[in-house]
Amino acid sequence: MQVNAYPVLYSFRRCPYAMRARLALAVSHQTCELREVVLSRKPAELRQASAKATVPVLVDTDGRVLDESLDIMLWALQRHDPLCWLPVQGNQADAMHLIKRCDHEFKPQLDRYKYPNQFEIADPGTPRFGGAGFIFDLEQHLTRARYLSGAHWSLADAAIAPFVRQFAHTNSAWFASQPWPKVQTWLANFEASPLFQSVMTKHPPWQPGQAQTLVFD
Repeated sequence: MQVNAYPVLYSFRRCPYAMRARLALAVSHQTCELREVVLSRKPAELRQASAKATVPVLVDTDGRVLDESLDIMLWALQRHDPLCWLPVQGNQADAMHLIKRCDHEFKPQLDRYKYPNQFEIADPGTPRFGGAGFIFDLEQHLTRARYLSGAHWSLADAAIAPFVRQFAHTNSAWFASQPWPKVQTWLANFEASPLFQSVMTKHPPWQPGQAQTLVFD
């Protein structure tokens, strides 16, 4: 088995799952070899690493494979968490519950809203309404505190914001017209942040044999 000097991250720039993994890797300064993937031409190396062949996938230097974005986030932050993103004991259950709702309740509605033809949705307003319920709940969280888990940006914010961003950009004018001022400000601040800008740098698609692209050092 080939041993790599750095963990290898298979990613796709616009994928919200890959985006949230990159956020945690960047904030924890976990240097990785980035392999940007074209989803229509997934490299054999990605398929060999994970049968799912979906991004993100992280292959650690010891060969261990992580192919769930939240697992990659926790792996990075448990190694180094300089900004205290990991929730403290009292907030851990709430943060993980909110992330679970994002992944299992909100994301299916988001997919149907963004890609109605793919799901044979006659009226995209139906899944949009379903997704709006989750956004309303986020608004209530942000009314009680500046961020989803309290006074500072943390795991829940980073895990959820890329999906809210995708939801918002599906119809920006509609999203801006909704009575969600806290969420709108929270999202705008996220998109304007140096951290977000840094993980959205464009890289050419990876090809076997090319020089390493090291990121997050």
